[in-house]
Amino acid sequence: MLRRRTRRAPGADDPLDATQERRVRAVLALGGVPQTDLPDGVQQVRLRLLERAAKGDEAPRDVSAWAAVVASNLAMDWHRAKRRQERLGERLASLRQPAQPSDEESSVLSLAVAQGLDELPDPQRQVLVLRFYADLPVRDIADELGIPEGTVKSRLHTAVRALRARLHEDEVV
Repeated sequence: MLRRRTRRAPGADDPLDATQERRVRAVLALGGVPQTDLPDGVQQVRLRLLERAAKGDEAPRDVSAWAAVVASNLAMDWHRAKRRQERLGERLASLRQPAQPSDEESSVLSLAVAQGLDELPDPQRQVLVLRFYADLPVRDIADELGIPEGTVKSRLHTAVRALRARLHEDEVV
């Protein structure tokens, strides 16, 4: 049986109707998302609904309720990102005002780091040097070494933790 395609009104493919969009905006606003970011939040909800349909998942039973839950989650994500940004700003501010170590302190630290690097297993030392001394991103390290990005991240985490523990043990930092 052939289906005739009917002509749709503009915006008919929009997964959110006007009432649902207002509800999403209200949930985002009540969640503390600034007015300037509300259109982006509404678009994110639309996108998630369209992605769900594209994957072949069936539409939510109550699109309005589903959209409100997604909007609430987006508001929480917005706050988490804001807190991360604030913490990053604080860390960067503290890095801008370093106490200038003396040449002797700098030499001691360099020696301790070099000794700590020597004690690391080769795979950990390799990713640490490529990441922090060669300034390569994780993806490039993984490609160069032929290992998954997760392995690079795991080795980096373990290496940094071990090096930090060594520096604390030696009371260098």
